[in-house]
Amino acid sequence: MGFDDVIKKARAAIESTYDSKCNIIERQSITKNNITTNNNEVTVQEEKPCRISFEDIYSNTETDTEAKKAQKIKLFIAPEIDIKPGSKIIVTGRNRTTTYKNSGEAAVYDTHQEIMLELWKGWA
Repeated sequence: MGFDDVIKKARAAIESTYDSKCNIIERQSITKNNITTNNNEVTVQEEKPCRISFEDIYSNTETDTEAKKAQKIKLFIAPEIDIKPGSKIIVTGRNRTTTYKNSGEAAVYDTHQEIMLELWKGWA
């Protein structure tokens, strides 16, 4: 079995865990009839299979009496999908729809990519 076959099998295994779909939305300028309008929401990807992972992080310092809780939200999706930092990502799965923001550059691997997300609070 060659390297490409191993990658295909690994990718199939990861994609078998995808239990949601997402739409990717960017803000773009659109020109129509020689008139440019800025900051239009444009859906650039639709119904892409994906998975969301959640991790709770607890931290405390010497002066804190309680641990502070933060949640890391990570999107797993196919590596060839281009998702720009700051994009709006609407994820539907697990009986709910939630809107997120891509909070940075993706970690892209041969089998998938991982993107850290934040809950959507509006365009910056």
